[in-house]
Amino acid sequence: MTTYWFKQRRYGLGATPVTWQGWALVFVFLLIVLAFMVLLMLAGSHSSPSGAVGAAALLGVVVAVMIFVSLRKTEGGWRWRWGGE
Repeated sequence: MTTYWFKQRRYGLGATPVTWQGWALVFVFLLIVLAFMVLLMLAGSHSSPSGAVGAAALLGVVVAVMIFVSLRKTEGGWRWRWGGE
């Protein structure tokens, strides 16, 4: 039996965390994104364009992993909802 960390949203696309594991995943994701922002700001004008592209690619991987895990851990999957269900 699979324990789902997220439930379907009533309106729109996506999911909402409903267990501590779901909330922990969202919190860790936000910490990683904030760390990327701080590191890019600290690098400032000293960073090369290729470094910024690499950081953006790494951040894209982090976002893709977040989406993949939340899709797998959402009961009923993701689809557009209009609130009538």
